[in-house]
Amino acid sequence: MNRRYFLSSSIALGTLLACSKLPLGRTSLDDKTKKDIYSLKAQGVKKVTRTNEEWKRILNPNQYRVTREKGTEAPFSSPLNEEHEQGIFECVACELPLFSSAAKFDSGTGWPSFWQPIAKENVREEVDTSLSETRTEVLCARCDSHIGHVFEDGPRPTGLRYCMNGVALKFVQGKV
Repeated sequence: MNRRYFLSSSIALGTLLACSKLPLGRTSLDDKTKKDIYSLKAQGVKKVTRTNEEWKRILNPNQYRVTREKGTEAPFSSPLNEEHEQGIFECVACELPLFSSAAKFDSGTGWPSFWQPIAKENVREEVDTSLSETRTEVLCARCDSHIGHVFEDGPRPTGLRYCMNGVALKFVQGKV
C-alpha cells in the first residue's frame, strides 16, 4: 500500500465516520428528550432525583411551591434580600452552592440579586414562556429546583441580574 493511498483512505474513512454521527434529518428528538439529555450534562454536578412526596417531606410548603412548582415569592418578603454578611447562598433543596455574597447587589426589585453564580455549571438555564414575555429561568443543576430568572440589566462586570427567590436559597454565613 503506497503512502498517498493510505492517507486518502484515512481521510475518507474519517469523514465517513464523522458524517455517520450527524442526524441529517433522519432522527429527531422531542423537546422532553432534549431537555432530559441537556439536564444531565451539568459538568461535575451529580444529579439528585426525588419523588414529589420526598420533596414535600424535605421542603416546607412555600419552598415546595417555589422550587418544585416554579412559583414566585412576594417581592421584599425574603430576609435574604437584606442579608449583607459574607457567605454562600445554597439551594434550599440539595445544598449545592449557587451564589456568593461577593456577587450580591441591591437591585431594588425586592428579590436577592447576584451578578454571577459561584460556578456556571451549578446553575442551569431554560427558556421560560409562562408569561407574556420570554424570560430565562434559572434552575439548580443538581436537583432542578426553580430558583429564579436571569436578566440582562445587571451591573458590571457581567451585566447580568440573577433575580432569585429567597425561599429557594439557604444562606451559610462565613462559608466561602
